[in-house]
Parts: sequence; structure tokens; C-alpha cells
Amino acid sequence: MKARLIATGERAPAWVAQGFAEYQKRLSHWLPLELVEIEPGLRGKGRDAQRAIDDEGRRVIAALPKQPYVVALDVPGKPYSSEQLSQRMEHWRTLGRDLAFLIGGPEGHSADVVKLADERWSLGPLTLPHMLVRLVVAEQLYRAAAMLANHPYHRA
Repeated sequence: MKARLIATGERAPAWVAQGFAEYQKRLSHWLPLELVEIEPGLRGKGRDAQRAIDDEGRRVIAALPKQPYVVALDVPGKPYSSEQLSQRMEHWRTLGRDLAFLIGGPEGHSADVVKLADERWSLGPLTLPHMLVRLVVAEQLYRAAAMLANHPYHRA
């Protein structure tokens, strides 16, 4: 099983890129994780925000691997504790499909992306910078995989 993190937004700050790369490396033998950055839709004065959301959605869908299990990061989604996330990861492994984790743009996901998601995962009610979400997702996937491998990283 492999995973792809498809994130709307480009050019993460160096500290985010370094942190993500560290967890990507740690995770590599349990769950290879690829980052795909999606160009944000055009926003600003006189621009249609819905068009930007829809454009992003089309690019996200085009970046999906073949027949993935899709998990959209979404505030109204299901929140998981680290222990619950490790149980979800165990479930995802039984499916025998690659995973795709989706991070939307400033206004969230397009309706088409939400429709195709197999599940929606919430990191909680806080509003987080989208670049930081990349790092949090990578760390939490590493933590869940470490728990399943009985690795001492997670100490609850």
C-alpha cells in the first residue's frame, strides 16, 4: 500500500518542507507517502471564488492514482484520536488499495471532490494553515504506522 498526499497550494515554507520530508522518510518503509502539489485556483477582486474551488477540484481529481481509497481532510469530517487513526490505518491496509489524502484550498474542497471521497477526516475545529496541515497529516500517519508496528514513538 502506498499513499499520496494531494495538497492544494505550492511552495511550502522551508520549515514545512523539512518537517514533511522528515516524516516522509520515517514513514517510507511502512507507508510510502508521495506529495503532489496542486496549483491553487485564481482568487482576488472580481474573480469567482466558486470557479477557483471547482478548478482546484478538477486538478485534485486528475492527480488521483488509479482506484485509490480517498480520504478528504475536511473540518466537518470524522475526528480521530491517534489510537483511532491507527485502527483506521489497519482497516485501510485490509482494503488492498492505495490511499489518497486530499487537502483543499482556502475554501475547502469542491463538491465533486467531496462526492468521490470514501471518507472525510477532520483534524479538529481549529482553522489551520494549509501548509501546516501537510506536516500534521504526515506526522499523524507516521504515529499511526508506528503504533501498528509496536514502535516506541507513540507514548500515550
